[in-house]
Amino acid sequence: MMSEGARLIERLYKEWAVRLQADPPMDLAGTRDMFEGWHLFATEPEDVSYAEQDVEGIAALWCNPAGATADRVMLYFHGGGYVVGSMHSHRKYAGHLAKAIGCRALVLDYRRAPEHLHPAQLDDGLTAYRWLLAQGIAADRIVLAGDSAGGGLATGVALALHDAGDPLPAAVLAASPLYDMEAVGETLVTRADVDVLFLKPVLEAMVGMFLGEGSRQDPRANALHADLADMPPIMIVTGDYEMLLDDSVRFERKAKAAGVDVVLQVVPEMQHVFVLGAGRADEADRAIADMAAWTRSRLGLHA
Repeated sequence: MMSEGARLIERLYKEWAVRLQADPPMDLAGTRDMFEGWHLFATEPEDVSYAEQDVEGIAALWCNPAGATADRVMLYFHGGGYVVGSMHSHRKYAGHLAKAIGCRALVLDYRRAPEHLHPAQLDDGLTAYRWLLAQGIAADRIVLAGDSAGGGLATGVALALHDAGDPLPAAVLAASPLYDMEAVGETLVTRADVDVLFLKPVLEAMVGMFLGEGSRQDPRANALHADLADMPPIMIVTGDYEMLLDDSVRFERKAKAAGVDVVLQVVPEMQHVFVLGAGRADEADRAIADMAAWTRSRLGLHA
């Protein structure tokens, strides 16, 4: 039976969907303001402090759980179709996840579209990762993580690091990742009646703002067209009621074929990025516990 926290997420998403479909349509500023409400999904994590950080000119936010090890870091990329969301809308979820892992988290406020087209977001992710290395954090003690577009970005950064010959992170964590820039996944149709937020035209509009005239098959933006060989271990958590579910299913299939250590967890009845309900939705807390246990083993942290 769905928890009350998960029902809250459904109710808020239904309200947002109505606003997105209003005539006249909501402008970009209004849309961004609405999606900042993602922070309402989670409770404030206990014993987690925050500190702003400048990362080579990119704003970021440290989430510092009390007692967490200082030499392991989760580099976190927020979701929002590369257009909405921020380090503030996702700080509570990142704090919960970092606390469960036992490490610090650095939430990056990467440049957003349409003001900044791809690959600006990828470039910011690479800058932040290399900045962590310069601070003395070893590559095998960094995990890249993100949700929705941020999950796609975390994956893309790992692939770009491999292509550039940089040392690779210990792992990648992706929640409800957005990979498919072509919008051809079968669950865009088969989950359309249960996904209470997503609309295919909205997804296509965000992709257009992100890529402009760029190719929807660009492997730097669409991991379904990338060579996944030698990619770090990756864990994906997604909801069964998501129109983007097929992104994760197809990625897992492709990753396994490339010999990647990949784990996919699909949670029944859950909506897009349900994990943002940390501390409020039992389903989110269980998923976070699973993600944390998996990540701790990759970072060499013991229970």
